[in-house]
Amino acid sequence: MNIDKELDTRGLNCPLPILKAKKALAAMESGQLLRVVSTDAGSTRDFQAFAKQTGNDLMDQQTVGNEFIHVLKRR
Repeated sequence: MNIDKELDTRGLNCPLPILKAKKALAAMESGQLLRVVSTDAGSTRDFQAFAKQTGNDLMDQQTVGNEFIHVLKRR
């Protein structure tokens, strides 16, 4: 995957990772990929719901150690 922008939300809790992702996606072009790195355990389900609500595609989710990585494709 060719990531266009990466967002570090480590240490932030809900809803801040979602809000920062929403702002970042708004500044991106359709089809671009945003990777969000979070330490909030609830972010996995939060990003699933966010993708459904906004129409952006959730391309990938991974857990690496205590970090949760989400890749969204701008609609």
